[in-house]
Amino acid sequence: MTAYAVAHLREAAPHPEIAEYIERIGATLAPYGGRFLVHAAEHETVEGTWPGHVVVIGFPGMAEARSWWDSPAYREIAPLRSRHIDGDIVLVPGVPEGYDPAATARAVREALPSA
Repeated sequence: MTAYAVAHLREAAPHPEIAEYIERIGATLAPYGGRFLVHAAEHETVEGTWPGHVVVIGFPGMAEARSWWDSPAYREIAPLRSRHIDGDIVLVPGVPEGYDPAATARAVREALPSA
């Protein structure tokens, strides 16, 4: 099942290390089947606030996403970003083929206190 690395990155001043990070990250993704789905794109906030940028990287599964995150190649370049950009990053599995949100709604209703 597809998995994603999703980053909410805050605004940052341009820095040579950020440029180097961006130049090198593609090579760290390739061994794990990772690819950018959203990167360097303007977003439209339609509810709440989302200051900064969003990045989404797709992987074949959670194992590949975790392996990429923990890989020596990525760990080597991660400080180039983290020294200059604050943010939140999550690894999250996608939904399976045929996912039905109604089943989740049923589970929520079943968890409600009895009236």
